[in-house]
This record gives sequence, C-alpha cells and structure tokens, in this order.
Amino acid sequence: MSNSSSSTVSGTATRTFEFGRTHVVRPKGRHQATIVWLHGLGDKGSSWSQLLETLPLPNIKWICPTAPTRPVRLFGGFPCTAWFDVGDFSEDAPDDLEGLDASAAHVANLLSTEPADIKLGVGGFSMGAATALYSAICLVSGNYGNGNLYPVNLSAIVGLSGWLPCSRNLRNRMEGSHEAARRAASLPIFLCHGLG
Repeated sequence: MSNSSSSTVSGTATRTFEFGRTHVVRPKGRHQATIVWLHGLGDKGSSWSQLLETLPLPNIKWICPTAPTRPVRLFGGFPCTAWFDVGDFSEDAPDDLEGLDASAAHVANLLSTEPADIKLGVGGFSMGAATALYSAICLVSGNYGNGNLYPVNLSAIVGLSGWLPCSRNLRNRMEGSHEAARRAASLPIFLCHGLG
C-alpha cells in the first residue's frame, strides 16, 4: 500500500507539510504489533520497507512513510526529504518545533487506525530516530510542543544513530509532572549508535 498526505497540527502551525508515499509491509503471521519506521535525512520510506520485509519478524506490520521535501538549513537550504528542518547538531541549535510537531502528528495519524489490541511503536534511523524520540517526548509529556494533546499510546521506541531533539526544553516539559515521569519510566526505548 502506498499513499501520500498532508498534515498540520492545529494550534500554532502556519505551514502545511506534504508527506510523500507511505509503504506498508504486512505481517506474515498473526498481527501483534505495528511500528512506524522513519527514514533518515534525504531517504524515503520505500528504501526501508524493502529491508524490513526481509526481517524474521512475522507478527509486525511496518509502516514506512516518506518525509516531506523541504529546504534544509544543514544543506544551505537545498530541498530534500526531511522530517523537520535542522541547521546543525549542537544542543544550542534552534529546534524546528513546527516541523517536529507535524511529523509526530503524521506518525500518530498513521497509528490511529490500528486495532486496539495491537501494540504500537515508532522507530527510525538518524533523523527518523530523532523524530521517533520526539514522539516519545510528546507521549510522555502528554502533548505536542504547541500544547495540543498527543493522541496515541505507544508501547516502544527504537532509535538507530539518532539524537534527541529539543533537549534544552525537555526538563521544562517534564519537571514537576509525576504522570510524565511514570509514563517515561514505563516506555521501553531501544537506542543504538555506532562510532564516528
């Protein structure tokens, strides 16, 4: 299955993001989990769907969307597929909250039609891992960066060679909330990163 869609998050959103094709790898066994898998900067969902189809994980449905094509500051404004805009990878770099919110909302929308008895997860590589971790922040805090409620209950997060966006603001979003701390402690997160 492939399709494309646009997404906005109500509230402070001023841009509409046109997401590319979404590729779905159906489970070969009994459907027990659905994972939205997010590609890295400049890639597309079809690249990962071909790889995920070969994994010996017969009970997982994989949804592999393609990020919008947008100008990316890291590349001097050159347009490529990106879940959000990024200029550099330092902690002091500004975060594209509007792009992060739109991508997290797109992921939540993709998962919103899954059966209630299915475990839901988000994973990704590089920028996709950063977006998956941002989805975890939204789940744990209960809302997107713009304050709107986060609607999906995630069971797991997977990140390969990524980073944590919005790390400067994370403490402010989490501090003083026992409910957020409880959700954070109960969410399995698997992170891997290579050297260099």
